[in-house]
Amino acid sequence: MVNLTEGYAPFQEYQTWYRICGDLHNGVTPLVIAHGGPGCTHDYVDAFRDIAETGRAVIHYDQIGNGRSTHLPSKPTDFWQPSLFLAELDNLLKYLGIDQDYALLGQSWGGMLGAEHAVTLPSGLKALVIANSPASMALWLQAAARLRSELPADVQETLLAHETAGTINSAAYKAASQVFYQRHVCRLDPWPDEVLRTFAAMDADPTVYHAMNGPTEFHVIGSMKAWTVIDRLSAIEVPVLLISGRYDEAAPEVVQPFADHIKQAEWVIFENSSHMPHVEEREACMRCVADFLQRKIA
Repeated sequence: MVNLTEGYAPFQEYQTWYRICGDLHNGVTPLVIAHGGPGCTHDYVDAFRDIAETGRAVIHYDQIGNGRSTHLPSKPTDFWQPSLFLAELDNLLKYLGIDQDYALLGQSWGGMLGAEHAVTLPSGLKALVIANSPASMALWLQAAARLRSELPADVQETLLAHETAGTINSAAYKAASQVFYQRHVCRLDPWPDEVLRTFAAMDADPTVYHAMNGPTEFHVIGSMKAWTVIDRLSAIEVPVLLISGRYDEAAPEVVQPFADHIKQAEWVIFENSSHMPHVEEREACMRCVADFLQRKIA
């Protein structure tokens, strides 16, 4: 039975909730999980706790503004920047005493955050897993437009009509969006409880998601719209595992720059998954990540 420890790391005047699965100081490099969004919670990536069964401690946390961490619904859009979340991650690593020995796995936005973290050459980072993430939002938007163009015509018409009218909170728009999500975000039917919990939490407080992304995965109008890390990727020196799904909204062209510019990158595509191989092909994904970490950092 793996031990569970929960707590809060003080960050500025806020609190970052975290949970440790396993023994943090057993001599095995721990794995930190950064969730996506921006604006999701740790729930939908909870499956990565399975890796703790291999003897490697796994740390989940909710980023500021989300989940069990401090919510800040009154903060302006310009408050929510990658620099905030990079500072929060650095703070958590120091608070837990692992800043000189850790691996990092970021899913979707978490992988973007992971890349931003890795290009600063932190001395304690031993390996990085970038799961289902774009190297630039321009590429993401191009891929989203292509995938959206492949939706049924009536679905496309509904999406465009409500975006034009500014009625994106309508039931019809949400139902049409779900067609895209079922194809390219999570292909399981029904969605697992942990995925539903994250989406419910985002509905309850969409502050971060709306500020940085926008109303949906394919209608990006937030502060991250022009983000890119491509020009800095060659600085990354640690081993990197890239993960994506065959039907992923993070389509091959949005992941390709990571493979092209990171010296020690390897890429695994899960053939029966979209944006969440960790739930869609859970056992295979966990085995892939665990094996990578064992090979690269033991």
